[in-house]
Amino acid sequence: MSPITTITPAGAGVLPYPDVTTPGAAPLPSTGIQMPEELAQPQAPGSVQPGADSFESMLGRMVSDVNAQQQVSAQTVSALQGGQNVPLHQAVIAMEEANISFQLMVEVRNRLLDAYQEVMRMSV
Repeated sequence: MSPITTITPAGAGVLPYPDVTTPGAAPLPSTGIQMPEELAQPQAPGSVQPGADSFESMLGRMVSDVNAQQQVSAQTVSALQGGQNVPLHQAVIAMEEANISFQLMVEVRNRLLDAYQEVMRMSV
């Protein structure tokens, strides 16, 4: 007997949530967030691609993308408040995309600061 069946009572295998894979449902639109090309194609250590972006430009691009998403979110919300024909769900999705991308940027910053502090603590 598996540990899962010993914990769950009989008949508890059915979730009370609706099926999220309903046939004919339209997929959610793509948000435009993509993995950087440097991470999508792993390379051998020590190899440098010709014309590869620097770490600084990658971080700058990330900050500008987050800024652009924040601006799109603000424009969508102001259009909704102004009475334009903007669906409420699109405004909420734009706000959440901007929020999540900002949280990701803050976490990357925190990890970079932790790594920097760790390097500074090393004895030479």
